[in-house]
Amino acid sequence: MRKTMMIIFALMALMMVAMPAFAQEAGGAASSHANYVAIAAGFGIAIAAGLAGLGQGRVGAAACEAMARNPAARPAIQLALILGLAFIESLVLFTLVIIFAKVV
Repeated sequence: MRKTMMIIFALMALMMVAMPAFAQEAGGAASSHANYVAIAAGFGIAIAAGLAGLGQGRVGAAACEAMARNPAARPAIQLALILGLAFIESLVLFTLVIIFAKVV
């Protein structure tokens, strides 16, 4: 275990020493950088929207099960459902705003 930790720390130190070499910017790399940012932004919003859709589905299913088990608690469950869905959707909108700020 001790030998493994020493190897991991040595590799981390080596990576930190090599970091400034990768930070150098080539002369013609500025135009290709914008292309990568746009592609990464597309992947980012796709992942955020997909995971938000999965989360909203789970929240809706849990709320339906809870209302089926206890119909008297419907107003409180419905309020929690709407708040949860709003918070989940706001995370996707924050992702969209951040992507617009980075791309433009």
